[in-house]
Amino acid sequence: MDIQTSKLELIKAILKIDNASIIEKIANIIKSEQEDFWNELSPEQQQEIKKGLEELDQGKRVSYDSFIKKIS
Repeated sequence: MDIQTSKLELIKAILKIDNASIIEKIANIIKSEQEDFWNELSPEQQQEIKKGLEELDQGKRVSYDSFIKKIS
């Protein structure tokens, strides 16, 4: 059985489930298996994002208009 057929069979099985608890468990499994974009970033990219968040927390902000003027 190929992957597409397996997916369709899984969907059919899920559609037959009436137990909310089982649906929730399936949803949690799917969520836990999805790749977090953060892990795909390089350490340098992660550090830059952390630095930006720290600056925002410290009130260091630039207005949108000011930023647009700077890059134009």
